[in-house]
Amino acid sequence: MNAPERERIVVSVGGSLIVPDAIDTDFLSRFKTLILEKVQRGFTFSIIAGGGKIARRYQSAANMVTPLSRQDLDWIGIHSTRLNGQLLRNIFVGYAHPQVVKNPTIDIDAEEPIIIAAGWQPGCSTDYDAVLIAKNLGSTHLVNLSNIDYVYDSDPRKNPEAKKIEKISWADFRKVIPEEWDPGLSSPFDPIAAKEAEALGLEVAIINGAKIEEFSNYLDGKPFVGTIIS
Repeated sequence: MNAPERERIVVSVGGSLIVPDAIDTDFLSRFKTLILEKVQRGFTFSIIAGGGKIARRYQSAANMVTPLSRQDLDWIGIHSTRLNGQLLRNIFVGYAHPQVVKNPTIDIDAEEPIIIAAGWQPGCSTDYDAVLIAKNLGSTHLVNLSNIDYVYDSDPRKNPEAKKIEKISWADFRKVIPEEWDPGLSSPFDPIAAKEAEALGLEVAIINGAKIEEFSNYLDGKPFVGTIIS
């Protein structure tokens, strides 16, 4: 991947990395170091934050007191991503655009090398928001940092024979994930986002964010541990 192309790389950072239980300052420190190292080499990024445990804790607490609609639960998740987005924006102070982007479809006028984004509206995952930002900015590469090494042909937690996938087409990928999205879905990539990414011809790399060097390898065009969907 060539930094001089000046294409913004869209990076979706799973909430499970930012807040696996408590806020993971070790991950955040390593992530910051890597991103700023790449910025010095000419890369620019649009980084969107997920909600993580903070979202699920708030959703669970609210639901215990007052049974909530799916839309209300979704709004709690969205605001959790915005809190995490604000955390990222402050971590990258001096390099990041001063506002957290909450609507991925509006014009984003940013000179800064880093744009931070968060959840938009009910019915949209941060995966989908990331795809919309890629479309908006004309990006062709999206990195999904999560807590898995690869996409598998079935759920490895339920099937010990599940096979890892290193490269897969969008058509084949969509056969191994659910057809519909809901706020609590566990899937390597949101099905609605997958349809939009396929239509855009977007390349998505699924990488384990805990292995930050693999993300670095992908950006540098080197072999890496992860799955490419294109």
